[in-house]
Amino acid sequence: MDKFEQQFEAYAELAVRLGVNVQPGQLVVIDAELDAVAFVRVLAQKAYDAGARMVHVEWSDAEVNRTKLLRSPADALSEYPRWKAQGYLEMAEAGAAFIGIHTPKPGFLKDVAADRLAASQRAAQQALQPYQRMRMSAMVSWLGMLVPTQAWADQVFQDLPEERRLSALWDVVFRVTRADRPDPIGAWRQHIGHLQARLTTLNDAQFKCLRYRALGTDLTIELPFQHVWVGGGNRTATGVVTVPNIPTEECFTAPLRTGVNGVVRSTKPLYYGGKLVDNFSLTFHEGRLVDFTAEVGHDVLESIITTDEGARYLGEVALVPHSSPISQTGLTFYHTLFDENASCHIALGAAYPINQRGGAEMSKEDLLQRGVNSSMVHVDFMIGSAELDIDAQTRSGEWIPLFRQGEWAD
Repeated sequence: MDKFEQQFEAYAELAVRLGVNVQPGQLVVIDAELDAVAFVRVLAQKAYDAGARMVHVEWSDAEVNRTKLLRSPADALSEYPRWKAQGYLEMAEAGAAFIGIHTPKPGFLKDVAADRLAASQRAAQQALQPYQRMRMSAMVSWLGMLVPTQAWADQVFQDLPEERRLSALWDVVFRVTRADRPDPIGAWRQHIGHLQARLTTLNDAQFKCLRYRALGTDLTIELPFQHVWVGGGNRTATGVVTVPNIPTEECFTAPLRTGVNGVVRSTKPLYYGGKLVDNFSLTFHEGRLVDFTAEVGHDVLESIITTDEGARYLGEVALVPHSSPISQTGLTFYHTLFDENASCHIALGAAYPINQRGGAEMSKEDLLQRGVNSSMVHVDFMIGSAELDIDAQTRSGEWIPLFRQGEWAD
């Protein structure tokens, strides 16, 4: 077995043993596009080796999906198969583990009208809400990870000869996910230990407010009473420890829904539903988004914030040092899963119930009363840089430095 094959298998092993932490007798559900067939085959082998009772693969094809978005009747885009939504919910209720494999293709849907794309996404979001609620409440094991494609490599490594781009991207993916280490799982456990120490400090502090300042950004974010900082991994309702994102470098919590004021500028491009949004700025007043600009993808950004009323409020605030392994690559990955782990970020839309003490057992209405946002969408975008300063207000009202020039102040 050569070096690439070893790291390829280690990447799959991380998904199974660390990401969703497959338990004996468990159903494993893999969502993937046909581009990832070689990786999914190895993933299935690893899942069965870990004791899975059954591995179900839900395949999709980017070309067929694009054809639907371009050619189907407009009203068909507002439909989502009830049987499929019900199936995901039933598998979640039965304790399945879910692995989502993303194969980025930047610009693939650039010729799809924003309103048609938004209609399709809104239909899926509406139908899958009960299932997504279980995921966001850590009631099931789930994981999102990326598999390189030539199209993605062509976007990330435009300066390299075409024949070298895909292998270069695989090398980076293995490096930032620690799949290239002699003991990848051991390296991850050490990393999670560091994150847990940081989380303990943040949760003990119970800061009242964060203030962000950088070029184009002056934003104040209040934090709700009994907020919880989370990162590295989750513990499901049955006590299984999982790592929902590989890679992950963030410590995140939910902001107070009505406590966001000021202006914030993006620092990395956002790809949403295969379409680009770049160089954008958002203005908030008492939590609500009241104005926005975007040099690229204005219609896409508008489609996000008009999904529902909750999409105009923030659901996440995440802290990531500029020196994170993903940031150190010096690359823009054009996919949120990687780019958000290179940069401090915030998210429009739904908050994770686990970011409120006892939130996983609360209803949506109870969470809203606590100031925790609800929406059909959850869209992260990057605001961190080497220039970002963040101050935190303590419970006694004192302001202390939290980040300086993109790094933890301590």
